[in-house]
Amino acid sequence: MARPYQPGPKQFVFSAGDSDDHHASVADPQEAYVAFSAFFRGREADTYTITDAPARQRLVLMPRRGVISRISEADHQRSEHLLVDRANRYLPSAMLFFENGYAGLDHFGQWFSDLADLDASPETRGAARAATFTTEAAAIDEVGRIWSDSGYVDPTDQYYIFFDSTDVDDDRADRAELLQLIEFLGLERVDAPAGAAGGEVWVRSDPRLDAQCEQWA
Repeated sequence: MARPYQPGPKQFVFSAGDSDDHHASVADPQEAYVAFSAFFRGREADTYTITDAPARQRLVLMPRRGVISRISEADHQRSEHLLVDRANRYLPSAMLFFENGYAGLDHFGQWFSDLADLDASPETRGAARAATFTTEAAAIDEVGRIWSDSGYVDPTDQYYIFFDSTDVDDDRADRAELLQLIEFLGLERVDAPAGAAGGEVWVRSDPRLDAQCEQWA
């Protein structure tokens, strides 16, 4: 059961550029998610916006462009943008926003402060994202985020496998970022065994990975 908002109920405004805004008064994130799901699925729009006016935060979903943006105007203006490669990412992003606002999406993917960065190649975006992590703690945390999306630990507990069963043409931005972070952290990448999918990345177990990935498992 979702934890109730304290204080509650919480107010959100859903809009889709058609002047038919929907005001939702909800007791908890699950109720907010159900209300927005109905709003989202009942329309065909370029842009869907969730506004949390008291927190001065917004989440903007742009399915036709393949982009999610998050905006915070509390304290100082912040906005970040995420390129979406799967249609099933939009509603989960809304749930994270209902649960923890702007910060709830920190680990949802590769966020960029400049919308124009999303036009770069996946490899360029991945390298640029990796370069933003300048401490070991932040880099390990991001490696854990990438692993949590499609990774597992091999049965011998010797290796962490990233991008399970994927082709090299899948997850190119995350893969480019991961390879740079592996080098930055001094992790040991090993050859994938015969029969493994071409896009898999195998990394030898490391105490830092053990501790981080345990939080994501």
